[in-house]
Amino acid sequence: MNKIKYELDPQNRLVIKKTGKKTELARFRQVLDGRFKLDEKNNLTYLVKTPLSGDLKKPDQIKLKGKWSLTREHNLVFTLDKWKRQALGDQLTLQGDIIDVNKNSLLFALSTRTNKGDKSKYILRLSGKWQADENNRLTFNIRRSQVKYDTLTFDGAWETGRGYQVVYKYEKIQLKRKLKKIHTLIFKGRWDITEKKKITYVIDRNSNSLFNFRAGFALFQDRYIKYELGIGISRKPEPVRRTVILFGKWKIKKKKGLLFEIEHNKKEIYSVLFGAEAKLTDKNTLCFKLRDSLNQELGAELELSYRLLEGGEAFLRFIKSK
Repeated sequence: MNKIKYELDPQNRLVIKKTGKKTELARFRQVLDGRFKLDEKNNLTYLVKTPLSGDLKKPDQIKLKGKWSLTREHNLVFTLDKWKRQALGDQLTLQGDIIDVNKNSLLFALSTRTNKGDKSKYILRLSGKWQADENNRLTFNIRRSQVKYDTLTFDGAWETGRGYQVVYKYEKIQLKRKLKKIHTLIFKGRWDITEKKKITYVIDRNSNSLFNFRAGFALFQDRYIKYELGIGISRKPEPVRRTVILFGKWKIKKKKGLLFEIEHNKKEIYSVLFGAEAKLTDKNTLCFKLRDSLNQELGAELELSYRLLEGGEAFLRFIKSK
């Protein structure tokens, strides 16, 4: 059976070649005018409008199966599986920009050109979940089934921005103008502390879309929580250091426990809940051994003056009564 070889031209149009059984010489090469779309399993389908060259009978659409990855330049790559007449290992590199991120999706914009020379742009929405890898890099896991995912690894250093949001920036050079453009991706979520030596940025807990970062150092003080960690990037010999500092105030709430209310511009954003073992010190302060939601020790202690702790005076009387 003759195999079909697929590639893309510089305008993100699908190019097909037909090869013989015993030769790699091209029998024909045809550029198809059209655009891509995604199915429910994030496979690519190319919707064909009009062939630009050759005499091949034009199909309405071409379905492709393969695996997703991300280049250093933040272009999407679709590596084809061996399926029907498509050749194993052919790579389609979609030239475009990641323009937005949501809790369970990634939006990728690409441009194309019609057979009349008109330019147009469209967007592919990939579905999946956001997570962090063992090097604290951001990853997007593209859903292929209930248990199978393809992983896009963002091989750069993220930072914290306004409102303590996780922000990722990448640079791209526009080839024609040779201009550098900075793209900024902002992840909307909230910080949580649920494990020892880890700090988590939750985007959507229901779908397990969250960044669970490994930390090397944590400090709990009366007005802030501080974590230090490193991001391992492939082209750098040493991890890029990042510091996450959350400013706020501590409170004691009945039926909840010890809370840290995170503040931004003197406005409360949300609260992080801790379990704690509390005792009164000889300095008339309150010492807390912090615990997670499973009542496991976080390996951190916090000493507070009851005057700085909202609800602290009532809690102090309770401790003294015991």
